[in-house]
Amino acid sequence: MKTIPITKLVPGMFVQSVTKQTGSIKIKNQGWVKTQAGINNLIKAGILEVEIDPDKTLIDSVPEKDPIATPTTKIKRDPWQKINSAEQEMGKAKKLYDEAKTLQIKAFKDIKAGRDIDIAPFRELATGFMDSVFRNQDALACLTQMRQKDAYLLEHSINVSILMGIFAKHLNIEKDTIVELTTGALLHDIGKIKIPDEVLNKPGRFTDDEFKIMKMHSLFSKEILEDSGLTGIAVDIAGMHHERLDGKGYPFGKKGDEISQYVRMASIVDVYDALTAERVYKAGMEPIKAFKILKDGCPDSFDPVLLNKFIQCIGIHPVGTLVRLSSQRVGLVTESNPGAPLKPVVKTFYSAKHSRYTEVKDIDLSNKKTEDTLESAVKPKEYNIDLERFYKNSILS
Repeated sequence: MKTIPITKLVPGMFVQSVTKQTGSIKIKNQGWVKTQAGINNLIKAGILEVEIDPDKTLIDSVPEKDPIATPTTKIKRDPWQKINSAEQEMGKAKKLYDEAKTLQIKAFKDIKAGRDIDIAPFRELATGFMDSVFRNQDALACLTQMRQKDAYLLEHSINVSILMGIFAKHLNIEKDTIVELTTGALLHDIGKIKIPDEVLNKPGRFTDDEFKIMKMHSLFSKEILEDSGLTGIAVDIAGMHHERLDGKGYPFGKKGDEISQYVRMASIVDVYDALTAERVYKAGMEPIKAFKILKDGCPDSFDPVLLNKFIQCIGIHPVGTLVRLSSQRVGLVTESNPGAPLKPVVKTFYSAKHSRYTEVKDIDLSNKKTEDTLESAVKPKEYNIDLERFYKNSILS
């Protein structure tokens, strides 16, 4: 918490309480200050000083400071900047992803044995994710698509962490905050280890009693992180990623301004990855269908402004998506193209026309000499493609 004079209050800040005033006004609810007019009304009412929560400041709402007034003005980053090529970054990204799996397994064992988890390695890993995302986000984004049907609990949290890092970078959020966001995302479902296997792994719909048990995982995640010494944004993400704007989420039933921007981001990313995940008992949904479901949940469940920005940064055909081109070649989207989202780089390896594997080629659809266009996303089973073999032989080599 931070106490500031009312003259320093700007739209987008989260007011916790009034700490100094000449009158006797009471703020009934904590919440975000949305307009300058609202601030002017507080000044007129005699408010001199307020307590704010800097962690809940809505980044996009805060106006840029006058560059002449302060030498420390932040330079807005290019969210699409790529320092390394996707191929250069892939080896580092794969190593990070494997480390994340190992770390998750150890954490599960510690919790089952009644031990607190060590947060430091998770924060270090989150920093590694962030650094990789800033070098070239396409490498880690591609790895989020390489799913194993029987490894959902492990991979889901890792994927959410990676996607949160990409999302936060796109929103120009401070790097220190991105580390907290990715750490919280890495651990957001850690409480599921306390849910009975017969409920956790049930393939069909939950009964009312089973759903009550399942909903406890958010509280368990929050408690595990707090017991391990974690606080702030990361704990909020773990405990509240199932909260919804209309108050119909769980476990606290928070709504509207009670839900921070970071938790709103996490709820979008969590549902997106769950919908697109390949499970033993269900096929993963195509990204465009997952986006439609999320849009149908606006504004009751999800923040429409943030959802549009998430779609913008992930793309209609995200890196790692299997696609068919107009030439009937089939390949994997390996590099995003923010300037022309429907013209990414595609690594082709199969002919849908002749039903056979072909020489691996990189096709840049933005190249004016290329007559190929992106036709649609496809599923491996449509052509009996062994995508895992292709990943190992062509992407991770």
